[in-house]
Amino acid sequence: MINLTAADFDERVLRSDTPVLVEFWADWCPPCRMIAPILEEIDAEYGDRLAVAKLNGDDHPGIVSRYGILGFPTLNLYRDGEVVHQIVGAKPKRRLLAELEGRL
Repeated sequence: MINLTAADFDERVLRSDTPVLVEFWADWCPPCRMIAPILEEIDAEYGDRLAVAKLNGDDHPGIVSRYGILGFPTLNLYRDGEVVHQIVGAKPKRRLLAELEGRL
């Protein structure tokens, strides 16, 4: 799983050749801690066709503001530099995969 910063966000997400699922999270967010192992599993299982990354929203408020993130966790799926899908809140793995199906 990729740990993003404001300095490398554009390069690693917007210019990526593969779709990137970015979790916007915060240390104080219990649902963020709940979803972390699920995202690790998705990264391990889909790593050949999907990059999974995370960005600490408290540390990088400019990126959070740029994408209109209002709560944590928020998952944005980027393809070709654009947000193609957004998931707000923690969900079970099967629901996350169902929402991503057909968008990768």
